[in-house]
Amino acid sequence: MREIILQGQAEKLRAALFEDNGLVEVFEGDESGGGLVGNIYLGRVENVLPGMQAAFVDIGLEKNAFLYVGDAVPPHTLDEEERPVVPPDVRVEQVLRPRQQLLVQIMKEPVGNKGARVTTNLTLPGRYTVLVPQVDYVGVSRKILDPEERERLRSLAAEVRPDRMGVVVRTLAQGAAREEIREDLGRLAGLWRRLREKKSTAPVPGLLHRDLELILRLVRDLVDQEVTKIIADREEVAEVMREALADIGHPASRAVSVDPSGSLFSRYGVDDEVRKALRPKVWLKSGGYLVVNSTEALVAIDVNTGKYVGKRSLAETVLRTNLEAAKEVARQLRLRNLGGIIIIDFIDMDAAADQERVLQALEEACLPDRIKCHILGLTQLGLVEMTRKKVGRTLAARFTKPCQACDGHGYLTMY
Repeated sequence: MREIILQGQAEKLRAALFEDNGLVEVFEGDESGGGLVGNIYLGRVENVLPGMQAAFVDIGLEKNAFLYVGDAVPPHTLDEEERPVVPPDVRVEQVLRPRQQLLVQIMKEPVGNKGARVTTNLTLPGRYTVLVPQVDYVGVSRKILDPEERERLRSLAAEVRPDRMGVVVRTLAQGAAREEIREDLGRLAGLWRRLREKKSTAPVPGLLHRDLELILRLVRDLVDQEVTKIIADREEVAEVMREALADIGHPASRAVSVDPSGSLFSRYGVDDEVRKALRPKVWLKSGGYLVVNSTEALVAIDVNTGKYVGKRSLAETVLRTNLEAAKEVARQLRLRNLGGIIIIDFIDMDAAADQERVLQALEEACLPDRIKCHILGLTQLGLVEMTRKKVGRTLAARFTKPCQACDGHGYLTMY
């Protein structure tokens, strides 16, 4: 069961996604759109760095964008994760040159002193499909598990896709009809044609395409058949959402309601949950707790029994704490939008069967996540390794800034 809360603040709009009564994601946007990820720019190569196999590209932002050679080569195909396959012997100086003009798309937003990361392998997401104009490929979301449905969607996409263009069928396409897939791809192909036409007359550097504003992005990416309730604090916001849902014939258009009585984010506990997610320690209902720490290289999560002492045996106490922690780890990763390498130090378990149960619980808890997660298993030290794709800014980057007094360490210097 999914619920969406929409709250307008001055000229900004905020949205919160609940799954089974728990907050899992928070979004912000304004009249001009949300973040930078997905925006397409006409940029100019400023520096080519053979030693880093990368280049810096001026796209008109405060800092130049970073373009790795693997993201600058038109791929011939995609791998099982829908990532471009790039020949290993390609060098950046063979592909890029200073002052060269490029169409690039932001993959990761600027963070701190780092500029945005961009790619020349553009993707145009629709509701049911993603158009990959430079790849001749048809893929289906790995989250669609039914083999017959996967084959049906793959065949449909292959029939209706534009010539010599790639298509990845999204999870939301489950049960979609041929005409819906065709119309979705038709809109994306039209957008691609307009982008190519604008390229000839656009200023360099300059923005060519901005991703959808928040409500339309929510409809495109989040509203599926499990959404049972959408609440807005303003009638005009609710009406935009109803119209967007009605345009695609979604039954949730009749589930949009208005509640103007005060701050929805306060009443539904969104603000409290965000404040908690900005702290390292996360308490579990049982009395155990997590400690979440982000570093430059990875995210480290420690699991502790805390106040929970169990009832029967140490092994049962540990297993119950770890199973509860596995679900909360998945929720915290989504809520905080943490990505990259993630190391989880669950409480030590002697039984292999218990270890397998915890890994399975973590895998299942990560399934609803829109962002790709990969559970790698236990290391020799008993730590769980996993990865989560980095997309957009973390919750901390959006709502905090380093303390000038302690340089972001969070401690008072006594020396």
